[in-house]
Amino acid sequence: MSTQEHNHGARRVQFGIFEADLKNGELRRSGARIRLQSQPFKLLAALLEEPGEVVSHETLQQLLWGSDTTVDFDHSLGIAVNKLREALGDRAENPRFVETLAKRGYRFIAPVKTVDALTSAQLAKSLLPGAAFGLRKGGIHRWRWIAGLLACVCLALGLALFLRPPTRRPYQVEQVTYSGHVLTNDLDDLEVESFSSSASDGMRLYFSQMDNGNPELAVALAANGEIALVHLPSEIGAPLIGSLAPDGSKLLIHSHLEAEPEQPLWIVPTLGGDARRVPNVLAHDATWMPDGRRLLIANGNELTIVDANGSDPHKLITTPGLAFWLRWSPDGKNLRFTLLDPKRQTTELWEVTAEGDNLHPLLPGWSQPASECCGSWTPDGEDFVFQSRHNGQSAHFEIWALRERPWLLRSRQPRQITNGPLNYEAPSTSPGSHRIYFIGANARIELLRALPKSSAFIALEQNLSVASLAEYSTDGQWVAWLNASDGSLWRSRIDGSQRIELTTPPLRIFTMKWSPDNKRLALMAEEPGMPWKLYLIDSEGGKPTPLLNEDRNEADPDWSGDGQSIVFGRLPNRMDSRQPKAIYLLNLQTHKVTEIPGSTGLFSPRLSPDGRYIAAIRMDQRALLLFDRGQERWTTLTTHGVGDPAWSHDGRFLYFQDFLEKGKPIYRIAVPAGQAEPVATIANLRPISATDYRLIGLAPGDLPIVSAHTSTVNLYGLDLDER
Repeated sequence: MSTQEHNHGARRVQFGIFEADLKNGELRRSGARIRLQSQPFKLLAALLEEPGEVVSHETLQQLLWGSDTTVDFDHSLGIAVNKLREALGDRAENPRFVETLAKRGYRFIAPVKTVDALTSAQLAKSLLPGAAFGLRKGGIHRWRWIAGLLACVCLALGLALFLRPPTRRPYQVEQVTYSGHVLTNDLDDLEVESFSSSASDGMRLYFSQMDNGNPELAVALAANGEIALVHLPSEIGAPLIGSLAPDGSKLLIHSHLEAEPEQPLWIVPTLGGDARRVPNVLAHDATWMPDGRRLLIANGNELTIVDANGSDPHKLITTPGLAFWLRWSPDGKNLRFTLLDPKRQTTELWEVTAEGDNLHPLLPGWSQPASECCGSWTPDGEDFVFQSRHNGQSAHFEIWALRERPWLLRSRQPRQITNGPLNYEAPSTSPGSHRIYFIGANARIELLRALPKSSAFIALEQNLSVASLAEYSTDGQWVAWLNASDGSLWRSRIDGSQRIELTTPPLRIFTMKWSPDNKRLALMAEEPGMPWKLYLIDSEGGKPTPLLNEDRNEADPDWSGDGQSIVFGRLPNRMDSRQPKAIYLLNLQTHKVTEIPGSTGLFSPRLSPDGRYIAAIRMDQRALLLFDRGQERWTTLTTHGVGDPAWSHDGRFLYFQDFLEKGKPIYRIAVPAGQAEPVATIANLRPISATDYRLIGLAPGDLPIVSAHTSTVNLYGLDLDER
């Protein structure tokens, strides 16, 4: 019998260190079960049925979705393939298991071995002779001993079955909104403190959404997802919800558009009326106290209780990190919050009593590195729901629940509530029920390039269709990019030839810059749970080499024109204000680090091609400054909202993006003293349906490259009682 013929009737098959139970839908690695969603497992089963053979797109569409289901098949199949490869540790560029055949389908290329389970007849045959022999030799006493042993075993099994958690079906996730524009959290971003939440009064859901690149406050009916805008004063540029008052009558919100660490708080009536600013209070987050009259605010490392009119402040606690997402237990006796470590870029759940006592981590050591965030209690206090990647087992966040009062001997370990395929985050609860709501994001990024002498944008070269970030060499002959599926770094000729992989996960790269001679790349990258560091890597391959030996974040490397030095800065994290920040120059020969005079409070440096100037941004991101290295003097180029500056190849212009202005326009300004002139806005990306975009660099010919976010983000819900 051939392997192919045998697999059609197989229950279990092995390949490498993996074993797939095709009947029960389970995948194991070295005996340990791997979580794999339904569609990716169906895909695996289909490929294992025909090992070594091409399974066509049409066959997979019929097997996975059937003829009566309408989906974006190519996109959905791509997600399923990526999830399967993620579970197997496989790579599209160098596959060990699943090979892609362009325009044809997929093929399972690893050797497959069928594992046959014993049939019931075989099992009986193996047991009966021994049992009969025991009866003949041992007589009635042995039979009684066996009967007693069996009774004990049955009692133990019965007790185990009684105490074990009940077997349940997966939770039924339901989509609530359909606009696709809900504002998502991005805890992978350096602006980790810009977090979005929703709040429900049982009938309505309040949340932030994106409109032409700018956030706005919205409300949706929980019954049908119908959305309306909540009008706010112009001073609230980018509203984020702190919490909903216990009686549902008013929201506590703040803005994240400004770059200052602490922002004004506003009280917004939910059923109409004027928003009111809380006087004398600045905070990066806040929540209502259980009495609905006072506020708990987070400012710096302190949590302080104040009246709703900003008076009578008194400190509750000083936290060991930056606290946000503050949530009281239903009985008002305990507070839980997320603690941010700006240096390690980790988030962890913490707890303290209402009196400020017994401050401690909620789940110490549960994840390494910690990735838990954004928790909320159900109204009866039975469950605490939160988001986590849990030990990096998934590339995206899932929703988890912690049973507060587990019955008898049952585990108090968190249980996973969702299982993809979207990135699920920011859970909130609904009054009087076990219904929870959360954000579901299908993150998609497309890199676009401006056309010469035109306001239109087109997609980058075909070989960069999988890229989430791209950087061209100074001579325009090479390009380095990050693969969107796993964050690996690649380089090639601009036509896609001579491509090689330079780095692999878990190293995560934020930016890369070519050396003037195109032989090296300077990286800003991090290992999980470690600070962002600067590295050098040879463009022909090799191990990344760290540039500095210090235990703090380093950011934004850029080369001098002679390739002998690198300028760099620090992270702009608004919450991380405890360490000084400035611009520095690193000599690659002597490894000497020199602080640029007058650069305190600046970040994101860029050296001009001729090395004469250094451009940098003020920490509040409201000014672009220019340092003349010969005169050692700073001047202000513009007071726009400034992000992501880039020098033209001849050094005559600086390009930047104004994130404060509607449409987030891109400008260029002549150096040293020209006027800013508009280049493009988010409207120029159409017909691409982008909810947001970011200037990431310049292509040959000084053509702006942007990262367009075409993600679909909605609110979803489920009932913890219904499975």
